[in-house]
Amino acid sequence: MTPLKLDDVARYVELNIGSFHEKRIASLGRLKLKDVLKRKNPYMYRAKYVLTAEQIIRGIVDAHISSNEETLFGDWIEGLAIFINGQVYGGWKSGITGVDLEFDRDGRRYIVAIKSGPNWGNSSQIGQMKTNFLTAQRTLRTGNSGLQVVAVNGCCYGRDNNPDKGSYYKYCGQRFWSFISGDDQLYVELIEPLGFKARERNDEFAENYGQMINKFTREFTLEFCDEQGAIDWTRLLRFNSEA
Repeated sequence: MTPLKLDDVARYVELNIGSFHEKRIASLGRLKLKDVLKRKNPYMYRAKYVLTAEQIIRGIVDAHISSNEETLFGDWIEGLAIFINGQVYGGWKSGITGVDLEFDRDGRRYIVAIKSGPNWGNSSQIGQMKTNFLTAQRTLRTGNSGLQVVAVNGCCYGRDNNPDKGSYYKYCGQRFWSFISGDDQLYVELIEPLGFKARERNDEFAENYGQMINKFTREFTLEFCDEQGAIDWTRLLRFNSEA
């Protein structure tokens, strides 16, 4: 075990956090109004007494951003976790299906599936993770029957007060970051470097967001509002329902 140097973590964040922000902006630029509208429920907007095109547009764009950013940041912070573990325990990004990180410690091989938070999946998805763990354990033991393989579901934030799930462990928040780094305070220490140039990046994103809202509102008004400016719910419903 090599003690973690926070300066190395800060340097990694500074060099790589830009890719997360760039992907946020790129994802916004790829949005197409009609593609998103097809996935939304017009009955809900009517039931909520939505009266303006901008209300609908902000609703669908904000929902897309929220869902997409969770995925993008989850992928990014997975890379950070693998980097940190590599610095301390020599861990590496796994090539096994459903496993993100592998490392050896105290005579054991740990296989880790990294998720953003504790409530990441339904019963079917959790069942698939368990299957992936079992397959990975069998694969690793093929070449070394005496290898002790421990499966872990690591969650970057949150908590789970019952980490022992029988066939695997679930470590969340502080327990997860301590597990991969040996540093009980890392979960707090990460906050500062993650803010690197956050304001500048967010200003750029806000400008792109405003342009997208204006563009989509104009498109929606031309396509789904009548001459008086009222939303034509029949036209919107037909667009949403027809093949």
